[in-house]
Amino acid sequence: MRQVMLDTETTGLDWRTGDRVVEIGCVELANRKLSGRNFHVYLNPEREVGDSERIHGLSNEFLSDKPLFSKIAAEFIDYVSGAELIIHNANFDVGFLNMELERLGLTRLNVLCPSVIDTVRVAKEMFPGKKASLNALCERYAINNAHRTLHGALLDAELLAEVYLSMTRGQETLTIGLEEIVTADQQRERTALAAERPRLRILCASEAELAEHDKVLLDIAKKATCLWLTPPEPVVS
Repeated sequence: MRQVMLDTETTGLDWRTGDRVVEIGCVELANRKLSGRNFHVYLNPEREVGDSERIHGLSNEFLSDKPLFSKIAAEFIDYVSGAELIIHNANFDVGFLNMELERLGLTRLNVLCPSVIDTVRVAKEMFPGKKASLNALCERYAINNAHRTLHGALLDAELLAEVYLSMTRGQETLTIGLEEIVTADQQRERTALAAERPRLRILCASEAELAEHDKVLLDIAKKATCLWLTPPEPVVS
């Protein structure tokens, strides 16, 4: 299975108002192993980055000599086509990349990659009521993100790969219980739940009930074959 962790940085929050992509970062997993075949590019957005520089640290000057999306579109399409995409808050990145592709009359991302997994949605299903940001998930799974002082597409894709592998650890084997990583928060939650559960009562049939059961079986056997009273036939190999 080929999976691609994908992240983008943009000039703003809404492609509908003219915001553009300034960075694309992708990390490839082949059979749940980092392949080292990544895709990373900075882009000239053909507009001012504005206040978004505070988020990603990419200035107008830095991006001024970077390629336009049209120059890297074919390479990007070749890289992602057919892969299962893993994206944190997928609607945001897919919306921006679809816009960039459609501006050039090219195929939309969700057609190039029919399967898209949103790790925000997965995290909210796994941990209801808990924070689902990338930083929060790094903390939950003890993934070092101290070097993430600013958002960066490639860095965030690399962190997302670690988070995703931790979130889905064991799905590729039958020994999920042996491979599961339990964080301190999870252990506290499990301990509290275990303390709240009432102790199970174990009920066994009495001698009188067992005798009554045997009597019912004998009554059945008088009218038809009773499998529970018939000795098992020998197995012929």
